[in-house]
Amino acid sequence: MVTIKEIAAAVGVSSATVSRVLNYDPTLSISTKKRQAIIETAEALNYATPRNRNRAAAQSLGAGLKIALVHFLDPAKELADPYYVGVRLGIESRCQALKSEVVKVFLTGNAPEATILEGASGVVAVGHYYGEELEWLRRHSRHLVFADYAPIGDLDDSVLSDVGRAMTRLLEAAHAMGYRRIGFVGWVDAFYGPDNIHAERRCRTFIDWMTRAGLYDPDLCMVERMTPDSGYTLAKTMLSKPNPPKLLITCNDNMALGAYRAIQELGLRIPEDVAVASFNDIPVAQFLAPPLTTVKIPAELIGETAVDLLLERLSGREVAKKVILATEIIWRGSMARPAEAEEPAGTRLAARD
Repeated sequence: MVTIKEIAAAVGVSSATVSRVLNYDPTLSISTKKRQAIIETAEALNYATPRNRNRAAAQSLGAGLKIALVHFLDPAKELADPYYVGVRLGIESRCQALKSEVVKVFLTGNAPEATILEGASGVVAVGHYYGEELEWLRRHSRHLVFADYAPIGDLDDSVLSDVGRAMTRLLEAAHAMGYRRIGFVGWVDAFYGPDNIHAERRCRTFIDWMTRAGLYDPDLCMVERMTPDSGYTLAKTMLSKPNPPKLLITCNDNMALGAYRAIQELGLRIPEDVAVASFNDIPVAQFLAPPLTTVKIPAELIGETAVDLLLERLSGREVAKKVILATEIIWRGSMARPAEAEEPAGTRLAARD
């Protein structure tokens, strides 16, 4: 494989100059003609950057591997949550591109045969795992990566999005648009037990941010153990209170679907009577009436990145890595857009209370 030194010799410049050109260093002072000569020579000699060499090595390494995909939802429950379908599809598509075999395992009750994991080159675990399940995965996996979850500590590779930070951005935008009476419905994270029902990251961030802003009302923060009807029942209860929220944030889009149904049954309008915002951006979100404002979490990219982390481990990386992928607020009709709330200079935005 051609080296920077060989390119430098062919063009008649130093290796440092070649390196800076190929890394697009904007501070380098060099003639256009010389820069073009370096780039053309590198292309002619088929030079590959270290990143591209690593990518090619990963492609070669992935061929023929057996990867166990462990899911915390059974097929029926996963089908009801398009977000986790997206994570799984990301894993499968990346493995297909690498020519790796995928073996699916559902850890939804009794533990499957440990030999399935032990016979795999590595394991990608989708979802949340605690206690005995977590230790079982660690014990029987040669290499283990978590997708959409990061266990406490720094033992494991993981990839996820920071939903706490996303909640903060959403609340900051809502506050800037004048919303003050803001409610939240979500679920209880089973790991923390009945004494800490508000520990789920979105919920905890909501309470902390609203408290600092002097806006927190315990009556407008409701959680329960997740069921298919949680969004509907919690939203209907909250919106039936004497002083309901003007903005309702749900923990995910599935709960928002239930909230829409509750709002319609109560004879309320979205967003005139109550705005709605959520998380995940599942495909149906854009087709609701009105379309749902939601925080887009890159489900498929989370799955793809988890496989890439596993390949890095197989290539010899020893230090655990945690990858945080960015989120984006997708503004749609269920909540006033920021541009619609811009105020002329010198005026004050009226609170939506």
